[in-house]
Amino acid sequence: MTSKFGSSLADPTYAHLFSLTVLSPIEQVGSAAAYLQTGMFSARRYFVLLISSVLIITWLNLSNDVYDFDTGADKNKTESVVNLVGSRTGTLVAAYLLLVLGFVGLTWASVEAGNLRAIMLLTCAVICGYIYQCPPFRLSYQGLGEPLCFAAFGPFATTAFYLLLGSTRENLCLSITATVLSASLLVGLTTSLILFCSHFHQVEGDRNVGKMSPLVRLGTERGSVVVKWAVMTLYSLLFAIGLSRALPLSCIFLCAMTSPIGKLVVSYVEENHKDKGKIFMAKYYCVRLHALFGAALVAGLITARILVTKHIPKLVFQ
Repeated sequence: MTSKFGSSLADPTYAHLFSLTVLSPIEQVGSAAAYLQTGMFSARRYFVLLISSVLIITWLNLSNDVYDFDTGADKNKTESVVNLVGSRTGTLVAAYLLLVLGFVGLTWASVEAGNLRAIMLLTCAVICGYIYQCPPFRLSYQGLGEPLCFAAFGPFATTAFYLLLGSTRENLCLSITATVLSASLLVGLTTSLILFCSHFHQVEGDRNVGKMSPLVRLGTERGSVVVKWAVMTLYSLLFAIGLSRALPLSCIFLCAMTSPIGKLVVSYVEENHKDKGKIFMAKYYCVRLHALFGAALVAGLITARILVTKHIPKLVFQ
């Protein structure tokens, strides 16, 4: 199957770029929040964290393919890595090797920053990924994938990146502010929307193997309503946070400018939720929303540091 962009969706390189696109805004928002708070940016630590996180999210994708292959959920999934390479064992070994290497990188960054809270948060994020897909838990089969995704990529990972990129050995007690928590909630929402929309085209296959995703329980028509309310919630929450002054006005303004892509996601899902051939692309439109919304958040936070010096992030806890 070929996307509108001319790339095969079964291409492992395309899948890798997809993972990187999903991950990058999460780290960038954490980094920008740290810059707003401290005025610091460590390029070396940023790239170590980026590479380590890509390794871990690749473990997440590869191991998910293996365990879905075991249950038969990926029997007809052409982009499954197990189906592409023809080796379940090889894929699983590669997945856990990447996890170990990624976690070593995260640990190094945490030790260099002298911030143990960050590695605890990242450990929680990895645990969410493990219980999401791995036996004996497989909570995604109980319809709990989206909440776990929200927690892992939102409050856990985004806050951890903020701590790692804003901490130094001279400044060990970086405060967790309402600003970074608010930003992490918004990032978690857009990431979870990607996961939710990725199941539209495989409802029948999931149902056959007992994978009770939210879309299996709701059906695609009601699922399209959920997408509409999720996007409305995203922008409503954005303005509510703006009124509370937890985020700078520059963030509110720039993120509001991404509403056309939010509207595109809603209209595309409403029009095509019954067409398995077309609805496959819904998650890629969600990736666009996630990336653009994240970029707007980053630009707003950096702008606030440079121009709006009177904005002082509200302390939540030390």
